[in-house]
Amino acid sequence: MDIILIPGLWLDASSWDEVVPHLERAGHRTHPLTMPGMEAKNTDRSGVTRSDCVDSIVTAIDAVDGPVVLVGHSMGAGLAYAALDARPDRVDRAIYIGGFPTPAGRASNFPSVDGEIPLFAWSDFDEADLRDVDEEAKTRFAERAIPSPARMVSDPQQLSDERRYDVPVTAICTEFSADTLQEWIEEGMEPVLEFAKSNYVTYVDLPTGHWPQFTKPAELAQVILDTFRKN
Repeated sequence: MDIILIPGLWLDASSWDEVVPHLERAGHRTHPLTMPGMEAKNTDRSGVTRSDCVDSIVTAIDAVDGPVVLVGHSMGAGLAYAALDARPDRVDRAIYIGGFPTPAGRASNFPSVDGEIPLFAWSDFDEADLRDVDEEAKTRFAERAIPSPARMVSDPQQLSDERRYDVPVTAICTEFSADTLQEWIEEGMEPVLEFAKSNYVTYVDLPTGHWPQFTKPAELAQVILDTFRKN
């Protein structure tokens, strides 16, 4: 299976480095992506849009033969969802890690400077986000963090093909539990509304902080592999 790995804010393709070997040893082909504007810290990313990022994922889908699995972390889940909408006939499963399939028209507005979103102060994250993230890990993260394009998240989500609801979905719940996520869905909270519309959703707990690719990479890879056995 071809597995396309989409990072969240502040991260590039290298954020999957500790996950990729586990997936490849299981016989899969991995395609970790760096989103447009995330090539280096000094890249001019002020003009990069959400559509640019989605298009880069669609290009990755089109570059391989056969079905793919899309894996999106955090804000990357929303980008993965838009790419799924663009190619519903090519995606075998969508996997969202600590993130949600962004509904049509929804956007996020994070503090930005000159068209980019710098890494938040650690005090701005919830305690649950930072579970298993010690001071050394924070230092390493800050050293590798790249400001993200502001329009990657502030541009409204664009969706058009309801065939996306027939693609199986796995929600990997990290800083929140599967039970909590399903409660949010039942309450009709806007950020998770698309889960309720999907016809095939599996919820999996992986208790850790918001970045399991760093805190529990082997366990995260195993959860991803387990989803294939459920197909």
